Formats: sequence, structure tokens, C-alpha cells
Amino acid sequence: MKKIEAIIRKSKFRALKEALHKVGVNFFSYWDVTGLGNEKEGHVYRGVSYSTSDIQRRHIAIVVNDNFEEITIKTILDAASTGEVGDGKIFVSDIKEAYRIRTGEKGGETLN
Repeated sequence: MKKIEAIIRKSKFRALKEALHKVGVNFFSYWDVTGLGNEKEGHVYRGVSYSTSDIQRRHIAIVVNDNFEEITIKTILDAASTGEVGDGKIFVSDIKEAYRIRTGEKGGETLN
């Protein structure tokens, strides 16, 4: 099993959610986060300069069986990309075990 975490633009969340559902990823957690990035430019809106390096983002955490890793990553890359600086990052880590609390069962079947 793999844990795939992505930090994306909030404006791309709806498209990503729909794309993930289309490929069969129906459960994930998400929360709003703020962070600092590599973008050093500021932007001016109505005469006021503001920094774009600490913009609100959405953090998504998905645990999938190994056979869903590639399609999940490809879906995130396709749905969350604008081609601009600040599109976000994807992190992948191994999950040793998963348990379903209700039944006590364990393993990859708990993700279905």
C-alpha cells in the first residue's frame, strides 16, 4: 500500500476530486494549509502588492493499493496542473499495514 499526499492549488480541488472519482479513488482526506514556496515574485492587485509565496493550498492524503499508485499520481498530475509556478507537490510513502476499525480486518482489502 502507498500513501500519496499532494499539496495543490485550492482552485484545482474540484477538478481533482472529480478526476479521482472517475478512476476509482473514492476515499481520501483533505484539509486547508498555508505554506511557503519557491515563488519570489509579488503581484499587484488594485495598487496593493502582495506575496504569492504563502498562498492557501489544499493538502490531500490518499492511501491506495500498490496497483493504484501510478493511476492516482497520473490523475493528480493531470487534474492539478496549470503549468505555472506554485502548482504543488506530490509525496509517496509506503504504508506497512491498514486496519478497518469496525471489523478489525487488516490489509489492502480495508481500502475497498
